[in-house]
Amino acid sequence: MARKKVKLAFIKNDVSRKATYKKRKKGLMKKLSELSILCGVEICAIVSSPYDIEPDVWPSAVGVRRTLARFQSMPESDQSKNMVNQENYLSKRIQKVEEQLEKLRKENRDKEMREIMYRCLVGEKLVIKNMSSVDLYDFGRFLETNSMEIRNKIYALKKMRIYSSSNNTSKPN
Repeated sequence: MARKKVKLAFIKNDVSRKATYKKRKKGLMKKLSELSILCGVEICAIVSSPYDIEPDVWPSAVGVRRTLARFQSMPESDQSKNMVNQENYLSKRIQKVEEQLEKLRKENRDKEMREIMYRCLVGEKLVIKNMSSVDLYDFGRFLETNSMEIRNKIYALKKMRIYSSSNNTSKPN
């Protein structure tokens, strides 16, 4: 039976919240164990809650101390190399989305220029007359790029034809 999606919100009922906490903590500890075994990495966890006097540690208090000591003995640059705070995460995410947006803008602009080119090819003269100087510049750049691609394809086809004709003449009948 499939599980339904859990609504992530504070559980107001104390008994239900405590039961959920214990189940989730048990699941978390199991996942930590699996991750440690499967990936061969050193992991520790400290879980402090209002339900227990002492915080829960995984794998053991000694293991946690050993892992934290190893971490603290590392140079500070290595410690913070893979750490991400909310500000850094959001700034990287914003940068990535802005790059995607810029890529989509470029693709849209190329599609607009391609549409203008096709309209010009069918004889619409008003298309170019109504364009701004920026549009004309972009259109010129688009035409140069496309004509260069066409020249390269023609050159490659001629080269293939010469190569294939020279192979055909050298074969005995």
